[in-house]
Order: sequence, then structure tokens, then C-alpha cells
Amino acid sequence: MIGHLDARIPAGPLADKWTNHKDHARLVAPNNRRKFEIIVVGSGLAGGSAAATLGELGYNVKCFCYQDSPRRAHSIAAQGGINAAKNYQNDGDSVFRLFYDTIKGGDFRAREANVYRLAEVSNLIIDQCVEQGVPFAREYGGLLANRSFGGAQVSRTFYARGQTGQQLLLGAYQALCRQIAAGAVKMFPQTEMLDLVLVDGHAKGIITRSLVTGKIEAHSGDAVVLATGGYGNVFYLSTNARGCNVTATYRAYKKGALFANPCYTQIHPTCIPVSGENQSKLTLMSESLRNDGRVWVPKQAGDKRPPAQVPEAERDYYLERKYPSFGNLAPRDISSRSAKEVCDEGRGVGESGRGVYLDFADAIARLGENTIRERYGNLFHIYEKITGENAYQRPMRIYPAVHYTMGGLWVDYNLMSNVPGLHVVGEANFSDHGANRLGASALMQGLADGYFVLPYTLPAYLAPQIGKRPSTDHPEFRKAESDVRTRTEKLLAVNGKRSVDSFHRELGLLLWDKCGMARNAAGLQEALARIPQLRDEFWRDVRVLGDGEAYNQSLERAGRVADFLEFAELMCTDALTRDESCGGHFREEHQTPDGEALRDDENFADVFAWEFQGNGSIAPPKLHREPLSFETVQLTQRSYK
Repeated sequence: MIGHLDARIPAGPLADKWTNHKDHARLVAPNNRRKFEIIVVGSGLAGGSAAATLGELGYNVKCFCYQDSPRRAHSIAAQGGINAAKNYQNDGDSVFRLFYDTIKGGDFRAREANVYRLAEVSNLIIDQCVEQGVPFAREYGGLLANRSFGGAQVSRTFYARGQTGQQLLLGAYQALCRQIAAGAVKMFPQTEMLDLVLVDGHAKGIITRSLVTGKIEAHSGDAVVLATGGYGNVFYLSTNARGCNVTATYRAYKKGALFANPCYTQIHPTCIPVSGENQSKLTLMSESLRNDGRVWVPKQAGDKRPPAQVPEAERDYYLERKYPSFGNLAPRDISSRSAKEVCDEGRGVGESGRGVYLDFADAIARLGENTIRERYGNLFHIYEKITGENAYQRPMRIYPAVHYTMGGLWVDYNLMSNVPGLHVVGEANFSDHGANRLGASALMQGLADGYFVLPYTLPAYLAPQIGKRPSTDHPEFRKAESDVRTRTEKLLAVNGKRSVDSFHRELGLLLWDKCGMARNAAGLQEALARIPQLRDEFWRDVRVLGDGEAYNQSLERAGRVADFLEFAELMCTDALTRDESCGGHFREEHQTPDGEALRDDENFADVFAWEFQGNGSIAPPKLHREPLSFETVQLTQRSYK
């Protein structure tokens, strides 16, 4: 293994760790910052805010994204809001309560120190974004408004209608543009990272391919920051943008970076149900809708009457029944499994029977349609465009779908991986959400990492690295570039008969069935037997059109699917090895009598960090464990009843 698995958590009381760490961290003087070049891969909320802030501080930054503009990063798709412990509603919120809700929501599988820091800096994010002009919703008197999200009993979620991610991204984007104009940040759009370059064990550069011209290039830097999002598209159908992929983090994993908790996948409960076999992605309805929408199904199996014809007495508001303290705002993993449960009982709605109702009739009667329209109008519009149904007049139909991934590259308290110089921020790392992310925490983590954590922790690595940036003529760069060219040529040379998408669709269906909302040992073993076979078939029979030195979306997709076909094996290995249920990882063998996740704290209160040693057919990945210690919170059976 490259490096050493040391979380570098500061000593001292939990509430003082971050302040003390900043007070004693090593710094880089302003006149030396311009001597460093930082590579940031990804320009969403985490990457965009990191690149803008580092540029503002005086570093030279190269920022890469595969979209044609940072404005198209998948962060725009986050609709419902961003958490912060401002307690504007005076309903009992605090930094500690946000910390505790996040730890509990993650089923006690996250580091206390990282989560407390996240809660602590959350308030700074709101101030920053307001100053940037983000148009958060406001109360009648002008104060910022809040609403509730799943897993919380307070209103702490700041929002801009149903466009919160887009508005926050525009705030980060304008900060990024300012630094681009100042010359501090150089932007490389439509450029994909295909490998990480290590020199003397340190991350010192990347190999990229232009998605417009096909040109492969090497870029050197003093440090590399990955902000490339999650790997939910390994399931083929997900709420993620079609371009979201695992390539950057997986290629870093193959160069020695540890991949932590890859089996932790979040299934979101409020997605528009699948409508046909040829669908390529799914559309999410924001969790914020559960503030005013009530979730229900008919009590009787096989009841196919239109919703208006089902009397109140014959409806099962199952979340309100099972979790009276939280009701429709139960956390995502619990809400998703509950929806699957009632559909498996034959009580699902819609033609497929894979759906439940999200009903706004009570809220409209109580508040008026105009109020609901003001809060969620664009979401209702999206729903009608896709389904042809008016959700003001008829309940929405929703069903769980793959959404977010809590796993990612392992990082220490400084957000640096075990590979020196390789820092990982946002959804690409594993650090803050445990086994289940609470709603509105993704935007919080992305901006916390980019604006308020990485700029303080990166100098500790950079300070002794002055003058050590290698040239792209270094043999390690030439070797990495050659490896990328060879892989590209290999994909183009297969010249088989099956499309890239057909392999991806088969892999996704396999994972959804065997490693989706529920897993068991037998199913995971089946997947682990099939995935290598499918991978071999891919390399024998995939058809990749076009050539490498040109605009070639077929080649782009093939490279990403090839990585998914390897990563899926790691994901199922992790799920099989973690012989417990926790959060989004639900092993059917381990559940309480009433069907809740049953943790095994004695044997599995650890981060699972995997080291690449070759694909499973060569050598299985090596497991490293980071024990999680809980000094402030008490490990208890998670309950929302």
C-alpha cells in the first residue's frame, strides 16, 4: 500500500478540534502561493468552490470538467435545499443537533470529527452564498426561510424553490469566472481525466483526453484535487446525469488510493417510476415535497382504482403509521425500503405496480394551491412534462431509485487520500455521510469542502513541496500517457457486435437485483460470479465506433463502462464482506423483527478501505479497516418511531 492509513484526527474536545487544527496547521506564505500549481478535476459545487477559493488565495489552478461549461455540472440537479444550523426558526436546532442527526442518519458509520466539522462550518456556507447573491427563499419579513427534510425534526434546510443546486452552482461559478478572468484559474472544459500520475509516490499530475479533438495530454501540478462526484451510474438507471462516472476515482484507486465503503449507495424514495425498458435515466422529485405531500398506498393488495376513488379509510399512510415521530420525513433509506415493502406486498400503484402515491390534497386544502405552487412549482411542472399528469389534481407516483453514493476514495481529516498530494472533496470522498446521507447534506458537504476545509488543509501538504513539481517529460508521465493510449486503442480494436449500452444495462440490472435496496450473501455471490464473465464478454464483443483522435462519444462511454465493469466487482465484494445491515446497506440476513437494519457494532464499526491488487481474477482487493471511535455520541439502535 502507498502511504499509511492514518486519519490524522486532531486531539482535544470535539467542539475544539477544527479550530485547534487550523490554529496549528502549516501555512504557505502569500508570496509563495503563486509558485504552486493545483490541479482540480471537476467543477461542480465541490470542485468549483475549491478552484475559485484557491485561485482567490493566490495559487495557480487548472480546473478540468467534461461538460462544455462548469454550469452544467450535475450539482445543478440538487433541488430541495442545503442544511445549516442557523436556528432561524428558533425550533431547537444547534450545531450539535445537526452533527447528531447526521451521525445518526448515517447509522453511526461516519467519523465524529469530520461530521462535527461539517456541522460547524455549515453556517458559514449560508453567509457566503447570501453574499454571492444566491436567491434563497425568504419569509414575509425578509428573513431567510427554512423547511424540513428527512431525518430531522427541525427546519434547517435553506432553499431556492426547487432549484437550490442550480442557484448555489451559479454562485460558485461566478466566483470561478472571476478567478478565470484574473488569470488565477485556467479552465479546461470538455476534457476527461483518464489517469493519475505518481512521481516518487506523490500525486503530481493527470492524463486527460479532449472530448472534442481526442487529443491526449499530460498535466503536472504540485497537488491533485478530485471533485468528480459519485458512481451511481454503475446501476445504469439512476437519477444522475448520463455522464456521471467512476473513472477518475477508480483510476486513482488503481494507482494506490484506497476506495472506502463502495457498497454504500443511497436509494432516493421520491423518483418518477421507470416507464419502459428503453429508458436511459430517471428523474428525481425533490425530497422537499415530503414536507407537504403524504405518502400512501391502498390497504388492499391489487386495488387498481384511481386514487380519488380510494376512500380515506382504505388508504395506508404507511410512513405515518410506522414512524409516527417523523412520518413522511423519515430518512431516505428507511422510506425507500418501506416503499419497496408495500409494492412487494402487491399494493403498489401504477401499471407496473412499482409506485406509491405522494399526495398534496391535504396541503392544498390547508394552504391553498398558490402556496404549494410558490414552494414547488417547477417540480410539479417537470412531473407533468414527464408523466402527463397534473399533480395539483392527482397524486404524484413515486418509487425509489439510485441517487447518491456515500462511498468514495478514503481521505484523512485533511481531505487527503493515502496517496500523498491526492486530495478528494465532495461526493468523490467517503468522509461525512456514513451509510446513509440525510437530504440536503450533499450541497452542504460539497461547499464545506471547497470553500472552508480544503483551503485550510491543503497548505499542510504543499508547504514542504515547493520547487518539487516535475515536468511532463518525466518518465512517469510518459508511461501513464502511453498506458492511456494503449487502453484507447484496445477499446477501438475489439470491433465486436454488442453496443456499449447493452453491457451497461445488463450490469446495472444485475446490480439493482443483487446489490440494490436489499442484498443477501447468495445474491452477492451470484453477482460476483457473473460480473467477471460480463467483463470478459465486453472485451471480446463490444463495438466502439469511430476513432480515438476525434469527437467520439462511443469511445467515451466505452471507457466509463469498462471501469464500471471492474468497479462493480469491488462494490459487491465490499457488500458481501460487510456482514451486517447499516443505513443504505441492507443485508436481508441482518434485520430486527420489525424489518429495520441490524448493525453489528462489535465487528463492523469500521471504515472498509480497499487496496487494488489487480482485478478479482488476478488478486482480490486487500481490505484495510479504520476503526470508528465514538466518544461523544452513544451507539444506539437507530429509531425514527
